[in-house]
Amino acid sequence: MASVLCLCFLLAAATATSPGRLVPYDLLYADGVRAYFARDWGRAAELLQRALHSYVGLRAARRDCRAACRREAAFLGERPGAGPWEAALFGRVLQRADCLQHCLGRRLGAAPSAHRASLAIQRDFERREPYNYLQVAFFQLKKLDQAVSAAHTFFVANPQHLQMREDIEKYRRMSGVKSDNFRDLEAVPHWEAYEAGVQHYNADEYLQAVARLEESLTEALSALEECRALCEGPLKDEDEEEENMQPGLYEAIAAHYIQVLKCRQQCVLEIATKPGRISATEDFIPSHLDLLQFAYDQVGNQTLAAECAASYLLFYPSDEPVLEKMKQYRTELGEDTAVTARENIQHYVQRSLMEKKLIYYAVEHLGGTFNDPDLWTPDELIPENLKEKHREDQEKQKQETLDVEEREKKGPLPFEGIAVTMDSQRMNGTQRVVFDRVLTESECKDLLRLTKAAGEAGDGCRARQSPHTPHERFEGLTVLKTMQLAQNGDVDWRDAKLLLQASEKSRKIIESYFTPGKKLHFSFTHLVCRTAVDEEQEGRMDLSHPVHADNCLLDPEGQECWREPPAYVYRDYSGILYLNEDFQGGGLFFTEMDTVTVTAEVHPKCGRLVAFSSGKENPHGVWAVRRGRRCAIALWYTHSQEHAEQERVKAEELMEQRTVEQDRPDGEEHQGADHSGRSSSELPVPSGGARPTSRRHKPGSDRTQHLKELRARDEF
Repeated sequence: MASVLCLCFLLAAATATSPGRLVPYDLLYADGVRAYFARDWGRAAELLQRALHSYVGLRAARRDCRAACRREAAFLGERPGAGPWEAALFGRVLQRADCLQHCLGRRLGAAPSAHRASLAIQRDFERREPYNYLQVAFFQLKKLDQAVSAAHTFFVANPQHLQMREDIEKYRRMSGVKSDNFRDLEAVPHWEAYEAGVQHYNADEYLQAVARLEESLTEALSALEECRALCEGPLKDEDEEEENMQPGLYEAIAAHYIQVLKCRQQCVLEIATKPGRISATEDFIPSHLDLLQFAYDQVGNQTLAAECAASYLLFYPSDEPVLEKMKQYRTELGEDTAVTARENIQHYVQRSLMEKKLIYYAVEHLGGTFNDPDLWTPDELIPENLKEKHREDQEKQKQETLDVEEREKKGPLPFEGIAVTMDSQRMNGTQRVVFDRVLTESECKDLLRLTKAAGEAGDGCRARQSPHTPHERFEGLTVLKTMQLAQNGDVDWRDAKLLLQASEKSRKIIESYFTPGKKLHFSFTHLVCRTAVDEEQEGRMDLSHPVHADNCLLDPEGQECWREPPAYVYRDYSGILYLNEDFQGGGLFFTEMDTVTVTAEVHPKCGRLVAFSSGKENPHGVWAVRRGRRCAIALWYTHSQEHAEQERVKAEELMEQRTVEQDRPDGEEHQGADHSGRSSSELPVPSGGARPTSRRHKPGSDRTQHLKELRARDEF
């Protein structure tokens, strides 16, 4: 690796003086990272900024040259029968290739092949990794405003990055940092306009909504064209095992062309995916038109409302509500008034349908797969042998809906003496409940004895500092760690057994109430305490745990919750079993999707169990613990047996071994006791500051497993 970087450095140094030449961004990036680790902050900042500039310049050159050459060497307009078809077709292909080579050569100052970076480097720039280095370099150079902007730009695209989240909070507390320093240097214009437009729309401010939504639609279609132009890159080898079986001329042309078409089709997902998210907003283009037609109608502009409705019907021609609105618009405007869809939307739909038809033909006759990004694709366009899979997906979705309805039916509680103190209606939400008298005062005291061991040898975070606030200390015990401590004689076996029993009792209560007849498995169990740091409470403004949802990534601005990694997407229900109330603050609260409007609060007390579904319907947070120590058992459950808590299985095995030992005659010794010190689920301590990504993975390929390690200590 070092020799490769050395070669990159020599190449960059040898060619950097060429007049008008755009130095390849991967070479600049390698030099910038090297300067970073040499602590040459000034040169690191310069090279990293140049790398970002080169990256933008390369994309612009490719976009502009392909657009220019599409006009200069167009494939359309040839007179039929003007000569042999091969000469007519491939003559234009060669002209287009020649045009691109010359155009890019002029723009880049060198052969375009010099700008083909590795996939690892491309992914770094797509994930905004250079800004991670830049923020540290600027901080060391005491350029605080630029450091904050670089940090914020990186964090927008990487909201799960724990170290950057901490850095952002530190910047917020620094004197001299202004709120406008937190700006996204790579802000996507259509997303800014879209979210502003939706906010105006939801606030019934339709004039402002129309302006921003029109801006968003224009910018989104422009971004779509740029993405499509960049699809015309080199052929990617998707089957490395058959690399020796080279295709013939027409097979190779077809394979590359279909690859380009599939890439172009996926562009709608790229523009519909907010930076930092994996999931795209469904029906992104049609939704603009739907919102616009209603907004124009509200401000009295029926002409444009009808135009937007007609455009929307190109996607969904049988949509009954919009068809009814079209009848209304024609009546109001007069039957003689021609109402047509927007020309750019007509072109968009026709082109997309043409590409889909070609792709589906290739999939049916040449093999391969196609994940159609659009919900509006006409059913008749899909080949019969692929429709079956489509129907299976619909049936699966229907069954999931029935499962949700079934979960709404509440079952009887399996234990006497437990009271339902608050239900969903009283808590102004859905799938929420509070039970009291789950534990006795004596049981709470016994479990609190375990928390002393948590402070001394438990599974906390980074030397027991809270992962969410510097104003509290965090201490915790997993069930397996508790059993190991009991095995070593550090805690009482009876207290350890009580932790297993209390959590199992909670599981049965929640299962019987929310999912009678459907098994809930433990996903994670954690005995945790949060202690207020006395000297850190003055002027405190943060929460003990920020508002979040347990199985999706909450996006307050977009009013959405993205069920994707790093969220624990397999979690179905959550619970907190409180052990004490002798502290100030620390209450649980639920909010609307905006994370601001509080809908319900739950005050901790011994034996109180709050339970709720883990999805977007239940955003929640924890008020700051301002004095004392708050202790509880945090519980998460899943219907998926494959995601069941493996540590619990091991803990129960240790408890069973203990029971067997107690039943043995005196003198027998138990062999094979596990005295290992570290639990398999202890959180690795993250290193501070920016760092290079030395191991690359395909995005999303192994995130679920990785975040089991990184976020095993997440708690309410």
